Amino acid sequence: MAATHHGPGGRNADGPGRDKAESETSVSDRSESDRPESGRSASDGSGSGRSGSDGSTGPGRSGSDGSTGPGRSGSDGGQSGRPEPVEGPFGRPEPGEPSPRRPRAARGFGDRVFRLQLTATGVVVLAIMAAVGLFLLLRAGQALRVAKFSFFTTAAWQPDAHNFGIAAVLTGTLLIAAVAVTVSVPLAVATALFISDVAPRKLRRTLVAMVDLMAAVPSVVYGLWGLFLLQQNVIGLSRWLSDWFGWIPLFRVDGTQPGDPLASASVYTASTFIAGIVVALMVAPIQCSVMREVFAQAPAGEREGAYALGATRWGMIRAVVLPYGKGGMIGGTMLGLGRALGETIAVYMIISPVFVIQPHILQTGSNSVSALIALHYGDASPFGMSALMAAGLALFVLTLAVNFTASTIAARSRSGAQSEA
Repeated sequence: MAATHHGPGGRNADGPGRDKAESETSVSDRSESDRPESGRSASDGSGSGRSGSDGSTGPGRSGSDGSTGPGRSGSDGGQSGRPEPVEGPFGRPEPGEPSPRRPRAARGFGDRVFRLQLTATGVVVLAIMAAVGLFLLLRAGQALRVAKFSFFTTAAWQPDAHNFGIAAVLTGTLLIAAVAVTVSVPLAVATALFISDVAPRKLRRTLVAMVDLMAAVPSVVYGLWGLFLLQQNVIGLSRWLSDWFGWIPLFRVDGTQPGDPLASASVYTASTFIAGIVVALMVAPIQCSVMREVFAQAPAGEREGAYALGATRWGMIRAVVLPYGKGGMIGGTMLGLGRALGETIAVYMIISPVFVIQPHILQTGSNSVSALIALHYGDASPFGMSALMAAGLALFVLTLAVNFTASTIAARSRSGAQSEA
């Protein structure tokens, strides 16, 4: 057995090298004891990932408290925020999974003021309409209490004798408005399509300005034009319609025979047909402006797509522009109808007032509610004024009904909701 040699001071004979190795071994052992095992937390927890300050486990990096989670966790020991939804095969969240919350824009002071102004404006408009209706109802109460339901069935207008009603004038109002819309809608649609899709860009501004200028012409100017220029040039058309379509009650003229060259032309003057044409030219610019704005907003991509598929210009208009502008066409038509129902001066200057139900639009003699009020307003007695207020109330309710019907139809056929391109 070999003897062990000791050096001075009791050190091992191997010298400083062995002491250095033992020192490194002890430091290594100490480090191994202080270092946490793989997946073990710094204090007492265990896990497969790097833990946080309290040693909570987690497969990923934890937050300040080391809470578990598939990713970096929050500071309260639970999962942070809202979990991400699991997407289905088509990129949509699976049923039952929470969907991400939609962001909401913060409303500043300016937004709140603007919203308040819009609300106040809407309330003021409704209040004015209600005030007008209430005023007419209160002023018409005396006449309505006397006439009762016969107010809607009596054609005569003798309020001082308590024999009055709006059957004749209401029928004339509806017929004039119907003729006006029948003539104005095709004209407005064709003009709007020409401006938006056919006319050159340089000519478009001029046409738009001319159409808008026509809408600003006073109604008395249209009345004078219809009385002294249009009427004498439309008698031939009225005679032709009566000769060929007189078998239809609407186009029949009493006291004439088809093809009679000696028939007097006076039976065709001051008719519903002439008044309707004049009113049509008055409402066509308004309808054209509304329709033109809607047609111009048809998507350019769908227009180009229709052309790329080989469509002609008319095919593109029929497949893209007209379906897109359906709501605008309905809204413009009803807006023109509302004005046609209440037109006064032009109708008053053209028609020959009669107080019988006159369904023949080519025959002389017609009437309307607005023309009735303009005719008898100056010489009406207090009771007659109440009767005129009752007629105005009926026209007010009729106009509101037309506008509400138009808004309902337009809401169900929004522009751009359907396009075939």
